[in-house]
Amino acid sequence: MATELSAPTPVRPDVAPIQRRTLRLLFGTQIVGGIGVTIGISVGALLAARVAGTALAGLAQSASVVGGALLAVPVTRIMNGHGRRPGLAVAYLAGALGAVLVVLATVTDFVPLLFLGMLFFGGGTAANLQARYTAVDLAEPARRGRQLSLIVWATTIGAVAAPNFADLADHATTGWGLPPLAGPFAFSAAAFVLAAGVLLALLRPDPLLTARRLAAPAPVAAGAAPEVTPPAGAVTPPAATARRGAGMRAAWQVVRGLPAARLGIAAVAVGHVVMVAVMSMTPVRLGESHGDADVLRVVGIVLSLHIAGMYALSPVVGWLTDRLGRRAVILLGVVLLLAACAVAGTAGHHTPRLSAGLVLLGLGWSGTMVAGSTLLSESVPAAVRPSVQGFSDLTMGLAGAVAAAVSGFVMRAAGYPVLTLLAAVATVPLVALALRPVPAGAPDEED
Repeated sequence: MATELSAPTPVRPDVAPIQRRTLRLLFGTQIVGGIGVTIGISVGALLAARVAGTALAGLAQSASVVGGALLAVPVTRIMNGHGRRPGLAVAYLAGALGAVLVVLATVTDFVPLLFLGMLFFGGGTAANLQARYTAVDLAEPARRGRQLSLIVWATTIGAVAAPNFADLADHATTGWGLPPLAGPFAFSAAAFVLAAGVLLALLRPDPLLTARRLAAPAPVAAGAAPEVTPPAGAVTPPAATARRGAGMRAAWQVVRGLPAARLGIAAVAVGHVVMVAVMSMTPVRLGESHGDADVLRVVGIVLSLHIAGMYALSPVVGWLTDRLGRRAVILLGVVLLLAACAVAGTAGHHTPRLSAGLVLLGLGWSGTMVAGSTLLSESVPAAVRPSVQGFSDLTMGLAGAVAAAVSGFVMRAAGYPVLTLLAAVATVPLVALALRPVPAGAPDEED
């Protein structure tokens, strides 16, 4: 059922130093990119409320989420044709353009420009998400989970540090004539440009192009025996025949034929749906039991604990993914998500118990994200890997945006406990998919 890792395939000697250098570079740019994303998002709702009004503030934040999902499409097409380096750089530069447009919208009070800027600002998130896949292009099978989770964990450093820079950035730009709250987005633009420049200059050789070169069949020497035709009845993964420049439709066709790839995408998407649905309405739930003087402080503490659950232990989750197997950690993540829904949904107005539920929610998301992303990456050939990974991020982003929108209506109509119950029910298809028997030696289960 799980990928056999007891005897990892040895890596060619020239690949190991490339992988180490790639991981160090991605770790640094993830910190910079995480600062760029979080420093803008931390004041995004306040800025949107000032420019567009409180009623539209939530839509402005949603535009960033949707933008990150949609930008995954052109970014992965660039990666398919030219490698990870230009794709990541374009995503970061799109985020920088969005940040500049947000600043201009703040100066001019032009609401459509604000929404357009937030849409492009999602490019920073798209780049941070795609970086986790870049980390495993050349990874040994026995270390894929740990190396992917290391890049996920690096985002934590930027995400935790960024809110502390928001006030500093705002004061630093007052001499530039910028309105209040515009400064953090100016710093976001600078962070994204820095990350893009570093990747363009230093991410050489490109890990995806190197992986494709190593995976290509060796040329047959003169007089050598021709390639052996697979025996009758052998299963050839559909991904093997997909073209390199495949788009989202071709990616879906590939995923349809690979059960492990379907499970990987489902794990990432369902975990994200449950996390977003419950997390987005938790501040509203806290507002029911805390006054205006305390609610922001309490929300900050609870969400900080939740973010710690999402990222702080991701290296441990990655180690478990390599040690126990991808499916086992996906199921463990589902168990934690169900426990989170049970604890948070029955917490009432007991804030410590609700906080414990949000920590479990973050841990469950980490399990499905790390194990699902690792399983997806190793289930498809390098030639079509970026398209399938982009399809996964598109699915995850749009699913999260829908979950955030629907959760508000459920909260208003039925309350927080019913919302957590429905979020728990959403994991049922994922459990069924993860427990589905897989024939021994299925092509998509082997490295």
